[in-house]
Amino acid sequence: MSTIQIVKVDEGGVNARILAKETKADFRRVEAAGVKMSARFTSAEGKRFFVRLFSTLQLNSHFISVIARTRLDHDDIAKVEQAIRGRLDAANAQLNQAIDGAEALFKMHGINSAATYDTVPLAVEVSVMSSTGRRFLEVLGKLDQLMPLLQTLEIHEVLSAEEVDEQRAAIKRQIREIGNGTRSLAAGLRRRMNALDGRGPAKTGEGVEEKPVAPTVQDSLVPNEETGENAAVSPPVETA
Repeated sequence: MSTIQIVKVDEGGVNARILAKETKADFRRVEAAGVKMSARFTSAEGKRFFVRLFSTLQLNSHFISVIARTRLDHDDIAKVEQAIRGRLDAANAQLNQAIDGAEALFKMHGINSAATYDTVPLAVEVSVMSSTGRRFLEVLGKLDQLMPLLQTLEIHEVLSAEEVDEQRAAIKRQIREIGNGTRSLAAGLRRRMNALDGRGPAKTGEGVEEKPVAPTVQDSLVPNEETGENAAVSPPVETA
């Protein structure tokens, strides 16, 4: 007996729209080796965060760890890398806790299967250039794993729509801050490098030109205030 289809389902159009809206990150000047890894995302959140944040985080992380290290103090770069690692560890811990909590609720309420998506998964092979990139890819994978679990709990009325939205928003905000924060850190280091070169003098209110003061590492650790999902656009990357 043939299957009767009563609704139209996605045949890849959703992925095409997601990819078409995003500016492609330019890796042509990056001379770094990478490990090829397979990535597969099924949720809307997983797909969009991967497309919007992963490549630009890799570019900014490469600038911090490779380019900036050739000009700035290695201890300062290590502090910046530690700040990024801290954000990744915090997001990973929160996701693990959320997944464990959702699975416990599944068992408690006798739920045996999670919700699935009718849209085509986004399956790609990516070149991972650093441990930071690998850790962020793992975080995105856990985000993708959590989303259908939360949706399932809402469908079975174990959690309210408000509770699911609150948990989903908190996780998404934390992951956006990783991408935006890494961009901010790279921009701060770039300003310090420009100051060393004597570029970009700033004018005072009286019209007297002053050379910019190189920010400290603490200055560069201030997170970017932009938290919109399209905000993670990386600055141009220089080669060593």
